[in-house]
Amino acid sequence: MSFPETRLRRLRQSAPMRALVRETSLEARQLVLPMFVREGLGEPAPIGSMPGVVQHSLDSLRAAAADAADAGVGGLMLFGVPAVRDADGSGADDPRGILNLATEAVVAEVGDALVVQTDLCLDEFTDHGHCGVLASDGSVDNDATLERYAAMALAQARAGSHLLGLSGMMDGQVAHLRAALDAEGFQDVLLLAYAAKYASAFYGPFREAVDSQLQGDRRTYQLDPGNRREGVREAVVDQQEGADIVMVKPAMAFLDVLREVRDAVDIPVWAYQVSGEYAMIEAAAANGWIDRRAAVLESLLSIRRAGADAVLTYWAVEAARWLRAGS
Repeated sequence: MSFPETRLRRLRQSAPMRALVRETSLEARQLVLPMFVREGLGEPAPIGSMPGVVQHSLDSLRAAAADAADAGVGGLMLFGVPAVRDADGSGADDPRGILNLATEAVVAEVGDALVVQTDLCLDEFTDHGHCGVLASDGSVDNDATLERYAAMALAQARAGSHLLGLSGMMDGQVAHLRAALDAEGFQDVLLLAYAAKYASAFYGPFREAVDSQLQGDRRTYQLDPGNRREGVREAVVDQQEGADIVMVKPAMAFLDVLREVRDAVDIPVWAYQVSGEYAMIEAAAANGWIDRRAAVLESLLSIRRAGADAVLTYWAVEAARWLRAGS
């Protein structure tokens, strides 16, 4: 039997050879750990739909942040869960609000070791669960919301956040917040724009994690899952407005968008492996249907291969340790 001269299997014949020619790498520094901190907790509270993930107290948050730094992850993304909510999300820019207190604590604990990041959105802080201020007809008022975001941005910057995660999907949010921060002397605070954030079914467990009060849905401001080109356009606009990094969220169901965004912009592109992606793999592994470690690492590698420079993932610390051990 004759074969073509090119025998592609030669590149796969041993572990050292496969490692030498591997096109995409996965490293601990490319992983960002999302963390939840809840006001009034004395000890961590498990999140039922996300096995292994908890709502932290301030004390446990500090300890977990130190553990993440020790594992070598690149950053932490903090989400606050307040005890009291109102229509305007006033706890979001309260200097003594839970997210801002948590930011101060984490920056003091690990701020020299990794990038401390904060979620900048009102949904955790409003009693209606939407990402912005509501108009009289119940719709989200884009421009009034920008003013709330600006106050939130300044509060987070004063608390020491290195990077603000603009996840609200309001038009003009990047330009508005860049101007507000610069005017107050916070030129060095980075803006991560959740540029292509889709109205996805994969956010379900996250709603439990932040005790969401959402009424209705977010389809008037988050992207339609059928729209690839619109996601790319959002990323291009956010770069033009001054974003330092753009995000695609969720990750695995939108790898095509991630690839096109990576090709369309010349700033870093990140992706968020969201709660539903995490929960599915955990559930399948708990039932013995898949190899948990292999599936986790393969899922992260696929996101990197599609073009993400970094990945937000609830497995960040565990995966970082596996990678350091050579798994």
